[in-house]
Amino acid sequence: MKPALTKFGAQMSKLTGVRAIMKDINETLRAGIGQELMNLSAGNPLILPEVEQLWRDCTAELLASAEYGEVVCRYGYSKGYTPLIEAVAKDFNKRYGLELTERNILITPGSQTLYFYAANVFGGYTTNNQLKQIVLPLSPDYTGYGGVSLVPEALFAYKPTLDIDAPAHRFKYRPDFSKLSITEQTGCVLFSRPCNPTGNVVTDEEVQKIAALAAESNVPVLIDSAYAPPFPALNYTDMTPTFGENILHCMSLSKAGLPGERVGIAIGSENLIEALECFQANASLHSSRYGQAIAALAIESGKLAHISETVIRPFYKNKFTVLESTLEAAMPDIPWFMHRGEGAIFAWIWLQDLPIGDAEFYQQLKKVGVIVVPGNSFFPGLREEWQHKHECFRVSLTGSDEEIKTGMQRFAKVAEEVYRSAAVSA
Repeated sequence: MKPALTKFGAQMSKLTGVRAIMKDINETLRAGIGQELMNLSAGNPLILPEVEQLWRDCTAELLASAEYGEVVCRYGYSKGYTPLIEAVAKDFNKRYGLELTERNILITPGSQTLYFYAANVFGGYTTNNQLKQIVLPLSPDYTGYGGVSLVPEALFAYKPTLDIDAPAHRFKYRPDFSKLSITEQTGCVLFSRPCNPTGNVVTDEEVQKIAALAAESNVPVLIDSAYAPPFPALNYTDMTPTFGENILHCMSLSKAGLPGERVGIAIGSENLIEALECFQANASLHSSRYGQAIAALAIESGKLAHISETVIRPFYKNKFTVLESTLEAAMPDIPWFMHRGEGAIFAWIWLQDLPIGDAEFYQQLKKVGVIVVPGNSFFPGLREEWQHKHECFRVSLTGSDEEIKTGMQRFAKVAEEVYRSAAVSA
């Protein structure tokens, strides 16, 4: 049977962004069983022993408590599990000097679900048939934003400016405030900080400027803080989480070791939280309570923040250092640049004036046993053509040190061959 799909059905049954290329990556990995393949494409966090033990301990504590049956054998509150909400409020009030109550917090089945709610609550067509845009203030950004709206034409991204340090082979994306427009036609603003895929951290001053622009038109700003402090604290540069009347601080516990439990957390003003809570009540009643229950224990005890700072952050920061030093030693004399490593679990490499497209370069890398993700998947909502999109690559820091070293050495060699071949042909 092949049922007829509605307009929304057709939209949501398509793979978008990096999920499309992951199909080819998975097929390559299956076909290459027994071969040496360095998979530097994954966004799945590694299972760190100390982190796994934390969740085992919290599970044991939950199992031994009288609360266990209440958690798994009964329906819950659409806003979330009360002890988790209380733990988040207590932690953030003490840590950041806030005055949060349960009315300011919503727990969702992962942050991807949270962005789906928000994109369709605040973006899309109004009752007067006016299109409200979902604005990404700089691109590239998280590929998953490309599939969150039921109205794909609502998504609109702006090209950034590039700060380039040519001698150091480094660069950084920044919002282009000369072009960025947030008006009454904007439904919401959305960006990740630290950024997947680039590791970019929009500065505190830039965040405040975006929030102020949005406030002029009463527009909510969603800050995707899946890699931010206090957990998982995958920032390698100083940054301060930002809160405000029109800001939704959106968190995920996936990179803190709970990707399988899908725990997303939204913190914001009561009116923003209420609209999203109603959407959740209609869509799925509430988020799974087991993950929420063990997260409440980890946050309340202070152990999750501690292990984020002392285990998770140093582990991935060291991985980035391995990749960075290997590239610096191995890359030939070509115009290559790496985005400054400010956070997240990826490196972002730009091969300026690459003679072939990123998709073809990806295929060349596969021939030498290296798998990365072509960069063009990470520009959701960008309408104008930009050659830069086809010159970039996301490299995961989830490989072993040896895989990262060997993978980057082979990456450098393929790059050298591609540029040399183009020079000979010219």
